[in-house]
Amino acid sequence: MKTTALICLTAATLALSSPAQAACFADYKAKQDNPLKLHYGVAEVRGDCTKANATQELRLRLTQGGWVLLNVLSVFDSSGLQERQSDAGQFYLRY
Repeated sequence: MKTTALICLTAATLALSSPAQAACFADYKAKQDNPLKLHYGVAEVRGDCTKANATQELRLRLTQGGWVLLNVLSVFDSSGLQERQSDAGQFYLRY
């Protein structure tokens, strides 16, 4: 009985001590050539919430959509989404 209680307590402690990964987003600039088109966008980032990780992810996603990533401006949590939505327009959470 004590062993079962100890196992349950340990499992509960581990579950509560591992923080849930917060949502991560990045704002970026991208382009297309012939004719030149530029866009500003906001995208959700999976994994580490770093500019390096966002750059790697967005480069692949944007290339598949026919765009070239110019740069990642910043990474942020969900509290920064609302203020960027109108600026990103059709590219808000598109990639």
